[in-house]
Amino acid sequence: MANKIKYGIKNAYYAIATLGDNNTATYGTPVALPGAVSLALDQEGENNIFYADNIAYFSAYGNDGYTGSLELALIPDAFRTEVLGEVLDNKGVLIENQNAETVHFALLFQFEGDKKATRHVMYNCTASRPSVNGNTKEATINPETETINITATSIHVNALDMDIVKARTGDGTDTTTYDGWTSAVYIPASLP
Repeated sequence: MANKIKYGIKNAYYAIATLGDNNTATYGTPVALPGAVSLALDQEGENNIFYADNIAYFSAYGNDGYTGSLELALIPDAFRTEVLGEVLDNKGVLIENQNAETVHFALLFQFEGDKKATRHVMYNCTASRPSVNGNTKEATINPETETINITATSIHVNALDMDIVKARTGDGTDTTTYDGWTSAVYIPASLP
């Protein structure tokens, strides 16, 4: 039975991407990003309208991926070093490297549903470093969160001869694929 609603983000993971020729990608093993608070990714792309015969003769939306933010309770040190390019010195101090190169990664996550969670993967993400902020403690402790801005674009899948931006599980996703979603980044091998 299909979900009627979705709520709650959890099971966020990242997997380092190695981009190859023609924008293909291979991925490392997914690593947990605990403490997911919220995810907001807006679609990017323009509506291109061609006018002829005094009407909108043809219309097509471009798919330029997504941009937005991922809010976490705290960004793990592993993500800071592997993705954001921070350097851990010999005294265990994280150093922000001004010249750190952009690291591409896949972002995996799920939204809960009234019947079954829907699992997602964004294939070619980059992330900004988070802002630094904090507030004084008052009568009650209000946890502060950390937010990274994310841009998600496409990779090329040779087996499909297609550029893909994201994938998600559906009502008919087989059990092996669904259960193994965070074990390895899902890459489609064929279409019907």
